[in-house]
Amino acid sequence: MSVRVRFAPSPTGPLHMGGVRTALYNYLFARKHGGQFLLRIEDTDQTRYVPGAEEYIKASLEWCGLVPDESPWVGGPDGPYRQSDRKQLYKQYADELIAKDKAYYAFDTPEELEAMRERLQAAGVAAPAYNAVTREHMKNSLTLSADEVKARLANGDPYVVRLKVPRHVEVRFEDLIRGWVVVHSANIDDKVLFKSDGMPTYHLANIVDDHLMRITHVIRGEEWLPSAPLHVLIYEAFGWERPAFAHLPLILKPDGNGKLSKRDGDRLGFPVFSLDWVDPTTGEKSSGYREKGYYPEAFINMLALLGWNPGTEQEVMSLEELTRLFDLDRVHKGGARFDPEKTKWFNQQYLRMRPDAELGAHLREKLAARGIATTLERATAGAALLKERATFVDDMLEGTYLFTTGSPLQENPAALEELRKRWKPEAAPALEAYIEQLRGMTALTPQGLEVAFNNVLQTAGLKVGQVMPLYRLFVAGRMQGPGMFDVSALLGRDEVIARLQAGLEQVRAWA
Repeated sequence: MSVRVRFAPSPTGPLHMGGVRTALYNYLFARKHGGQFLLRIEDTDQTRYVPGAEEYIKASLEWCGLVPDESPWVGGPDGPYRQSDRKQLYKQYADELIAKDKAYYAFDTPEELEAMRERLQAAGVAAPAYNAVTREHMKNSLTLSADEVKARLANGDPYVVRLKVPRHVEVRFEDLIRGWVVVHSANIDDKVLFKSDGMPTYHLANIVDDHLMRITHVIRGEEWLPSAPLHVLIYEAFGWERPAFAHLPLILKPDGNGKLSKRDGDRLGFPVFSLDWVDPTTGEKSSGYREKGYYPEAFINMLALLGWNPGTEQEVMSLEELTRLFDLDRVHKGGARFDPEKTKWFNQQYLRMRPDAELGAHLREKLAARGIATTLERATAGAALLKERATFVDDMLEGTYLFTTGSPLQENPAALEELRKRWKPEAAPALEAYIEQLRGMTALTPQGLEVAFNNVLQTAGLKVGQVMPLYRLFVAGRMQGPGMFDVSALLGRDEVIARLQAGLEQVRAWA
């Protein structure tokens, strides 16, 4: 049987990075085994539906490169892929379970349910539940006569359909990550499968859809592990072969204490969503990785290693490499601590791997937005110098001095303050001699500039540390950046001479 997996988010808000990781692992598993990756929108709970959330899910997965083979937008042989469009389907399966005596009608009012809970709490029951014991004392088709049940249904009395959980049964299944899971049926309550509003609950719709869509592996978050025994019972009630289960570890806060949440991102200054999200009710904006300048490849690479490792020291992997190496056997059982700085490191690696021409085009756009015009050729050459120190393309804007003319000391108080601290009058003759060396050069190369600079230092009896910081401040206006010989070669002879002369004039004005 061909591998078929699904990612089934609910449109209740933006897609958390944990959800993206679940989608990623499903995608990788399907591609690794030559199978299909489905996307299904689980919107049975219409009270929690958030406008725009479904579109957000689609855009997020597209940005990440996780395009499903079947989905509400792509279509497929097992559609529709939106549960609200399958509403009429679920009723017949609820009826089937009732006919098999695997489920029953429950007519209890909210007041009666609350009274039951209060009664059990008063009796010392820590976790009151509607189960194999308590159902015998409630208003349902197991305790009412067939005629009364028929009459209630005919009158349109509100009801729900509950699973009839068997007594004294051991529920066992093997999780592909966690091994054997064993739960006694006494710890499982008679969950509602079909609600009074005519909609199925997640539990029924999920199992019916997975069966009809021929899902072979259910790969989902750890938060669904407590529901897995219930789902096993539903499969058994129908007499269907169940899929293999794999429950993924949580993504933890940076300190390792608890599940990562949006609040952690807000508090510590990093995104937890793939794209920007604006809450349609409050207007509150949450930042996304795309808008922060991250590459989707870096984001995906980071997520892949949050809970899985390839068994080697390799960290930077393309989606194709991840597909080739991915295996559920190497998914961790324990939670994976999120490291925002490591995420930046991944982006830095992918930025450095970008072609200089691509970075140059992007940098040129950023410069134009600041009113700085330059050629694509020059922007490309500048990007080649600046990318080694950059994590994001925006970081390369620190090198605007490469694309402007005039002294970078002008209107630069920080550079002037640094220059005051570092200026030594004995450096002036060396810089003047270097200017004369430059005048004699027809073309500047980093190698030629370095030779000329070292010759000047040797003649003056000075060390590099006595003059190079001044050279950098005069020409670049900052203490950090690419090598000054590379910078000078890009700026050109006349511009470098002009900036050196302006710097000397500045320090002389202080004398």
